[in-house]
Amino acid sequence: MASVIGFLGFVIFAPVAGALLAGIDRRITARMQGRVGPPILQPYYDVRKLIEKDDRSVNAVQGVYVAMYLMFAIIAGAIFFSGGNFLLCIFVLTLSSLFFIIAGYSTRSPYAEAGAAREMLQVMAYEPMVLLVAIGFYLASGSFDVSAIATTGSPMIFSLPLVFLGFVYVLTIKLRKSPFDLSTSHHAHQELVKGITTEMSGRTLAMVEVTHWYENIFFLGWVALFFVTGSGASIALAIVVAAVIYFLEILIDNNFARVKWSAMFESAWLVALVLGFVNLIVFYI
Repeated sequence: MASVIGFLGFVIFAPVAGALLAGIDRRITARMQGRVGPPILQPYYDVRKLIEKDDRSVNAVQGVYVAMYLMFAIIAGAIFFSGGNFLLCIFVLTLSSLFFIIAGYSTRSPYAEAGAAREMLQVMAYEPMVLLVAIGFYLASGSFDVSAIATTGSPMIFSLPLVFLGFVYVLTIKLRKSPFDLSTSHHAHQELVKGITTEMSGRTLAMVEVTHWYENIFFLGWVALFFVTGSGASIALAIVVAAVIYFLEILIDNNFARVKWSAMFESAWLVALVLGFVNLIVFYI
């Protein structure tokens, strides 16, 4: 029963929470930049407007690839919040990202292709640390099942503090926040402002935005998993920590300039090697 509630809860409420989170993100960002900022519901208004527009695509398959990107992101999140296999979540989410990359390449636009290449580099940069998170959860709980990891009795953060720090580092890449907003950005501080989404519009671009809402809630769920032990108090603590981490991401997003892809790649792998492996080796010994 709990798995069904988690499944339906994510599919139905994640885009609502994701839209509100995006609205709060924009408002805080505006205040940090000395502006009033848009209404909290502005992301919802933007997507509704995109859906009402004519769907103009450069080819017939771009929309199909983006729909696959959305569908597999929803499946990955639903598996996670229903207590399913964490490793399967990672593989399905990676498949979702690959469809997004293919959608960018399918346009044959130099701007979109550059964004797709950078999106692929971002996936290659954060995947090692994400896999180490899964291995760490398995070593600490004896299972890849999210339901088992979340009911071990002791928070994962006690066993995997360095893995958690490493995951928070690559989370900036996964959320496409500055300084790692290489493939696409909501800021106007790079030459390829929209990158991989340059040739997307109408309902296709709306699906991309909704997918980002799902992804944001999904990734914050990963943060929460480090603190959940099955009790109501631990769930409340996990929600507070996830909110603090997201605020930290907004703070970083507005205070750091975009780095080159090589710096992102090297730093992400270095963090995985140092924080991830050291924590797992110490825990195993």
